[in-house]
Amino acid sequence: MINKSGFFILLAALAFPGVDLFANTGSVSESGGEQNDEARSEKPGELATMQTKAEEQIENLTQPLYSPFVERYVLDEIKQLRIDHAQTRQELIQKVVDREHNAVDRAVTYATDTITYFFYLIAAASSILVLVGWTSIREMKERVHSLADEEISKLVSEYEKRLAAIEKQLQQKTRHIEANREEIELTNEIQALWLRAQQESAPSNKIKIYDEILKLRRDDCEALSYKADAVLELGEPQWASNLCHQALKIDGENSHAFYQLACAYSALNQVEDAIYYLKQAVRRRESYLEYIQDDPALQGLREHEAVKAILNNRKV
Repeated sequence: MINKSGFFILLAALAFPGVDLFANTGSVSESGGEQNDEARSEKPGELATMQTKAEEQIENLTQPLYSPFVERYVLDEIKQLRIDHAQTRQELIQKVVDREHNAVDRAVTYATDTITYFFYLIAAASSILVLVGWTSIREMKERVHSLADEEISKLVSEYEKRLAAIEKQLQQKTRHIEANREEIELTNEIQALWLRAQQESAPSNKIKIYDEILKLRRDDCEALSYKADAVLELGEPQWASNLCHQALKIDGENSHAFYQLACAYSALNQVEDAIYYLKQAVRRRESYLEYIQDDPALQGLREHEAVKAILNNRKV
């Protein structure tokens, strides 16, 4: 485990990659105990300096040091989800098979008991006929056998229907599990594309990634609205407007699509339409109020009275 000093040294190494942390600390040799003592006496001052610089660098951080940790966490969670899904499927199949075996065992046991009871009845009837002196034992035996055959046929038919129903349910569960597996794979692929889009800085590369997402899921409203954002960065407000309208056809309450429409119409100098869609965006999500003052796409609207009213929360 890394102690506090080691942690700050590690952060100092990350913040100041060109600085040698162990410069002038002395060389270690098998017989150089005195040099080690001198190095240890000089080292605390340097470590304190490094720790102070690391603390100052940490205080001035504006973004995480390791963004790949998030991706690694998501991938681990997805992997665990796949493992849990496979275990659940295996347990479900095992339970269904055990239940089917138990049903067959009960059916066979019930049929055997029924035949045994019928034989007991036949023996009792035969004894009564012998005691009474009846001579139609053969006819009675044939009749009892026919009744037994009919009863067994009914039982077999009933359990065949039950087994068929169980098999049908198992097939439905299998199809459902397969559909869930395909949906999970699709979701994983789309999630990977979103992570790639977040790491890209060029708008053209982002548009290519959003197109790949839309190929996998055509009705992805978020992909359309974020593609419109990238298109605006390329200076294509009309294209961005069309993308936002497509997104609103899919989800009429998508606040991000309304905001991008406001930016697109602002770039097209259609002030009234831009203010209308900006109001719609703020009405659905008030956090857009923070973006209005800093977004360069809305620079031409900041001095408009309606926009000032929106910023002052007087009228939305």
